[in-house]
Amino acid sequence: MAIVLHSSPLLWTRLAAMVFACVAFSVAVHGGRLYHGTGDWCIFCWAFSFAGTLLVILVELFGLQARAPVSWKNFPITFACYAALLCLSASIIFPLYFLKGSTGPSELRDYRIVSTVFSCLATIAYMSEVSISKARPGEVAGYMATAPGLLKVCETFVACIIFVFVSDPVLYDRHDALKYCMAVYCICFILSAAIIMLCIGECTGCLPFPFARFLSAYALLAVVLYLSATIIWPIFNFDPKHGGSKNRPGNCGTAIGLCVWDKNMAVAVLTAVNFILYLADLIYSTRLVFVSA
Repeated sequence: MAIVLHSSPLLWTRLAAMVFACVAFSVAVHGGRLYHGTGDWCIFCWAFSFAGTLLVILVELFGLQARAPVSWKNFPITFACYAALLCLSASIIFPLYFLKGSTGPSELRDYRIVSTVFSCLATIAYMSEVSISKARPGEVAGYMATAPGLLKVCETFVACIIFVFVSDPVLYDRHDALKYCMAVYCICFILSAAIIMLCIGECTGCLPFPFARFLSAYALLAVVLYLSATIIWPIFNFDPKHGGSKNRPGNCGTAIGLCVWDKNMAVAVLTAVNFILYLADLIYSTRLVFVSA
């Protein structure tokens, strides 16, 4: 089996991202003393990013792209985008839980600072990989290398972060309107994830309807659903008339991580972010339909 090694900015970017992610989780495991469940999440983000990048490099090194059971036009950039978002979330969560108000030994704090720094470097490296790999105007590329494809990745990732915030403790069982918002998050996440899987598996041609028109119709549906959730979630969490609270409780400033009020606010902000992402997705998808026509 021949080894194919082509030195390129993309290869060096992947190697840098892999090394940074490896250092981040290695240092955290060795001396970080991670005691909270969020520590496991951060370790997963770095380890998953490292392992996936190693897999991509090995497949291209041995020229196995044609034998891979996925579309190689779509898989590497999809993974790189998810890895960038995972490392970004770890770069925010890790210092929030393990550096904020840290009173442990200075050596312990140093280990955690090193992990945070290399997590940030890994995030920058993965973002650079996405920037290098994304489709340029007029270039023939897979759907996931285009702006709508990358937006799908961001939409599903933001939805996953919302799921984390609303599940511990459960924030949506207080009112039927909040359960509706949860249904919106789930429906849009499932459909966006299904689109990504169809593209990676090269199964879009098996659909009984034009894929481009389906993308446009779904984006319109998602915009309407997320617009309603963007309005409903803050009303039933921060309006005193509906049992909410406008003011942030005083104990939130001393709590480790995020208190319930902070999590409700984070969900409200992330819902608005996903609404904007789906709106941009709708604009791109509609343009794709007219260009195809």
